[in-house]
Formats: sequence, C-alpha cells, structure tokens
Amino acid sequence: MTLPTIALFRDEFYLSTVEAVVTAIREDGGIELDQTCFYATSGGQPGDSGFFERADGGRIEIATTRHGETKDIIFHVPAEAQPAPLVGEKLVLHVDWARRYRLMRMHTACHLLSVVCPYPITGAAVGEDESRVDFDMVETIDKDTVTADMMALVAANHPVYLQWITDEELVANPGIVKSKNVRPPVGLGRVSLVCIGENALIDSQPCGGTHVSETQEVGAIFIAKIEKKGKENRRFRIRFGTPEAATL
Repeated sequence: MTLPTIALFRDEFYLSTVEAVVTAIREDGGIELDQTCFYATSGGQPGDSGFFERADGGRIEIATTRHGETKDIIFHVPAEAQPAPLVGEKLVLHVDWARRYRLMRMHTACHLLSVVCPYPITGAAVGEDESRVDFDMVETIDKDTVTADMMALVAANHPVYLQWITDEELVANPGIVKSKNVRPPVGLGRVSLVCIGENALIDSQPCGGTHVSETQEVGAIFIAKIEKKGKENRRFRIRFGTPEAATL
C-alpha cells in the first residue's frame, strides 16, 4: 500500500538535509519515503537531485524527484546503477543545494517578471540558467525596460514569504490566479500563496514552488529575449547576470 509523503519543502524552502525512512520501492526503482525535503517536479520547476546517505556511509545518487499518482505521493528517481535501499531503512537526505538555490532564485525572478508584466500567464519553465514565462499579450514592450523594472524590485529587497489559504478560499477568489491555462492544485486542503512585499503589497499568487526569502537574493537578472509565439502570446527569457556580460 502506497503511503503519503510529508513534503517538508512546502513549508521550509531552505531545508536541505533531513532523516527519512523508506516506505516503498516502486517497480521502476523509485524510492518513496515517509518525509522528504526534495522538491518534486511541479509548476514548471524541475525536481531536486542530490543523494541519500546510508548508515554505513554509502550513497544513493538521486537524479530527480517526482509526484506519484497523486500530489501527496512523492518518489525519488535514482541515477543509473545505484544500490537499492530496503523498506524500513533510515536514510539521511542531502539536496544538491547549489542547484536548488539557483532554481529558487530563478523561480522568484519569474514572479517578479509577472509583477512587471501584469498579463495572464500561459506557460512557464524554471531552469538553472534560463527560465521562460509566456504571457497572453499583444503589446510591444522593451526588454531593457523590463530588466530595469525587475532589478528595481530586486534592489528594494522586498520580503518573500508564504501564506496559506484553504481550497475553498481559492475557489472563492479566482482572481488571484495569474496562470491562464494551469490551475493551482487543490485536494490537499490548503494552497500556498507566495507573497512579495510587506503585507503582500507587491504580489501574491498561488504557487507550490520554492523561493528565496528576500528579493535581493535573486541577484542580477535580465531579459535576454522576447519572442512572439503567436498573435497573442509573448515569451520572455530570463537569465542570470547582465546584458553586458552576456555579450562578452
């Protein structure tokens, strides 16, 4: 019988290591645990990689993390040729923190872009070096102006934090959802709102991804390209660094 996994990453974005017990080994080799700090692929953000430490000091390298049949089931995909743990075995989980932190910075940057460009979002993908956000828009907009406005939000060092609402509150307030095509997951009883600014003055939107705690942690970012992907669709590509450095 498959047991639900306690998803510690939903409340503690900076938790990178924790003890856990193996509850099941899937037919494809996926490892299920009683709890995890590994983010599972969702909402355009890729799942965490890292390794599991065994009692004898051995390691099980983890390539990615995914959801199972439902959102409360999470399994960890080992890299090739890894030893399989035993059900009931206690492991120490270690997230690849350098990678996770870049994804946290990038995901928060995507939220800042949605503040600067307040249009319905039709798609998004968070990456370690480049992210993209698609908007339902026909307007022509200058990428350097967007970059400057985003960096102003970064420099202002606004707090970034979570608030929780019930599934019923989300249904009753559909206007807080910026995504046009993807609805926030319901069924767990609560939905997380990622808020930016004191009293969510800058932004508040449903999101299950991981984020930094202050906007200045995002660091230098810029809009590398704005692509026309249809009559009413524009794709913005965000990268770390500055436009000047990118052309060197």
